[in-house]
Amino acid sequence: MDNLFDATPDVVLIGAGIMSATLGTFLKELDPTFRIQLFERLESPSLESSDAWNNAGTGHSALCELNYTPEKSDGSVDASKAVSIMEQFEVSKQFWSYLIDKGELGNPKSFIRTTPHMSFVWGQEDVAYLKKRFEALQKFQLFKGMEFSTDPKKLAEWMPLVIEGRDPNQSIAATHTNLGTDVNFGALTRGMLDSLGKKEGVHITYNFETENIKRTDDGRWKISVRNLETGILHFVFAKFVFIGAGGGSLHLLQKTGIPESKGFGGFPVGGQWLVCTNPEIIKRHHAKVYGKASVGAPPMSVPHLDTRIIDGEEALLFGPYAGFSTKFLKRGSYWDLLPNHQVFQYHSYDESRADQFWSGKIFDPTTFALFQPTCECITGLYAQRIG
Repeated sequence: MDNLFDATPDVVLIGAGIMSATLGTFLKELDPTFRIQLFERLESPSLESSDAWNNAGTGHSALCELNYTPEKSDGSVDASKAVSIMEQFEVSKQFWSYLIDKGELGNPKSFIRTTPHMSFVWGQEDVAYLKKRFEALQKFQLFKGMEFSTDPKKLAEWMPLVIEGRDPNQSIAATHTNLGTDVNFGALTRGMLDSLGKKEGVHITYNFETENIKRTDDGRWKISVRNLETGILHFVFAKFVFIGAGGGSLHLLQKTGIPESKGFGGFPVGGQWLVCTNPEIIKRHHAKVYGKASVGAPPMSVPHLDTRIIDGEEALLFGPYAGFSTKFLKRGSYWDLLPNHQVFQYHSYDESRADQFWSGKIFDPTTFALFQPTCECITGLYAQRIG
């Protein structure tokens, strides 16, 4: 785990987040002879997107996320993506269980906890949609046990904070299941990398920043990495490279020059959260409650009120709200956006109809707190004034 590294590994993983941790663990399980070198520019793992405070921690299994079940033109609900998402998350949980049984992950309560998942909607049109969604999901065994209700008393039992203070004449509905989870991806990442780093042929090196990736004449990859403590530039040659660098991935992908890197553009829109640490409020809500995004808004704008348990401490999170920064990483540079002119590939923005970006398709004023008072957004889910 020090600054020693393998200059000719089979595999180079860039970034010490959940993606690299998972892939590296998979590869060593499939072929223990693989030599793996992981580089991370920061001083320890999972400090960016994988950190527990930098994501919602939802174990995404389509139990509450309405964007996985779109309504078709004929009015029916398509559940195919929800089933696929659920199956994938079940495989993830099986893999983590396998690692726990092998002694390669510690106490599962350190990174995953059972947490009820609920979908909540208001208005007659959305209530009708949620009922159709519930009926569509009930055709699949994976979703058995889910409940649907429009009874305010039942909903108040499930989520008292959400129902308290709401107009009794408002049309509301919710689904509820106890099969959901809250996942601390930061703790999970650290656990996986701790085990991975102890395996023969694996080097995990921190404070090394990847600056360039180029294909060599013999088909290998030449990776330029700089030791941030000494400033010395080093070169590593590998058969395979995985870029799991979060907000820094696009820039590195474009450095490779491969055809797949063309035609992409990046614009840093992040999510911000309100955090409640008042124990009197926290104890009255134990669930992840997802609402429905406004028409035309992106999936990241779905409002939700979440129970989180991070490092043993309970909190409630509400969001997300749009946060804008020219940084591509939380611990990046404010110059990330402008100097990397390749990131501003104007043709890719044209192809994605960038005019819609500024006209509100992404910055939807009914969704993001940058364009409206916070209370107007939060009262959709939490009608009672906090004070």
